[in-house]
Amino acid sequence: MIRILIGDDHAIVRQGLRLVLTLMPELELVAEAKNGWEVIEQIRTCSPDLLLLDMNMPGPSGVELIKRVRAEAPRLPILVLSMHGESQVAGRAIKAGAAGYITKDSEPETLVAAIRQVAGGAHYIEPAVAERLLFEASPQEVATPHAALSDREYQVFLMLVRGQSVIDIAETLHLSAKTVSTHKCRLMQKLGLDNLSDLVRYALKHELA
Repeated sequence: MIRILIGDDHAIVRQGLRLVLTLMPELELVAEAKNGWEVIEQIRTCSPDLLLLDMNMPGPSGVELIKRVRAEAPRLPILVLSMHGESQVAGRAIKAGAAGYITKDSEPETLVAAIRQVAGGAHYIEPAVAERLLFEASPQEVATPHAALSDREYQVFLMLVRGQSVIDIAETLHLSAKTVSTHKCRLMQKLGLDNLSDLVRYALKHELA
């Protein structure tokens, strides 16, 4: 029996995942979390065998949350289930400690196969995403501007394009508004953008939002 914790802030997504898992007798949903803080709490109380994790949630999320989970439960496999098929998102997640990465438009059979593989101690990356990762690792491939962002800048970038204000981001990340503003300024410079509208368009173009 594989005991699974779902971390996703969308109720309809959690419900769909719950239905998929109930069809597999060897999979057991032991808990759900709708923000990063609940993910950490449920890990401590439920001792799951696998964390099925969305990249974007309230509270700590994305790379930061993956790193926190790794620190809290080093042996807990993390399978990222994300709406983002962009290789930069997947690459950062794997580098932070995720054992697998698939997108939310995957077939249920693919999700179940990925769960089994990751829970068994192996890694799984959706083939289309893995192909992009390999292609963009080529020295001849020109890196996208957001590849130059630090993990913190990248996190602030994703939160900005989700509509969060500098103050909201500061509260979530436990940083000062000045520090967040500095990250925002630096990431805008690295991306060569002038305003938030351009930032959102950039994110949509690169399938980051």
